[in-house]
Amino acid sequence: LESSLLTQPWASVCFGESTFLAKVCFRDTGYILLISDLSSVWYESADTEAVGQRSKELNKRLTVHVSSFLNHLCNLMCPLLAGQPGATTAFSCHRSASGLRLHVKSELSGLPFYWDFHCCPAPLEMVFRHLVRPLIQMNLALQCQVQELISLLLQKDSEIEDYRESGATLSRDRLRTEPFQEETFQQNFLAKVKGGAS
Repeated sequence: LESSLLTQPWASVCFGESTFLAKVCFRDTGYILLISDLSSVWYESADTEAVGQRSKELNKRLTVHVSSFLNHLCNLMCPLLAGQPGATTAFSCHRSASGLRLHVKSELSGLPFYWDFHCCPAPLEMVFRHLVRPLIQMNLALQCQVQELISLLLQKDSEIEDYRESGATLSRDRLRTEPFQEETFQQNFLAKVKGGAS
């Protein structure tokens, strides 16, 4: 389950006034949920036995197979992570020193359906594998991409300067650009990032 979770993208979700990043993976054997507010990271991994036990405690009037519960949970969570939660589904969360509880209220077969995800603090190894390492890898990839684009812009400027020295002129003056200044670009970019962060 956790290896399958690695391939799932993070999604931004809101519960009340709190924003979280979350990812989830459902299988016939259970589910695993990872959720973070970028200060803490919580997770829950539940097999079919745990799902069956909790479903009996929370939904005494419902008698359906565990696979149906898992399928229904998947159908509730996936639209939420896609930014399109169902109109009849309500999500809320409660943070405590021991972890985070995500409460779900919906319907199944015309009856009220309740679910609680009991999330505990994620181990450091899991945080590193799902959050830190992908962020560092993406940051390095973006840095390489920026350097390649800067190099390409400088080459284009040299090419344009060569055309100008050869007597070429622009047919439309609005297409004229100033030579690219890497230092000025970096300073302006950092100023925008700092302004956005504040």
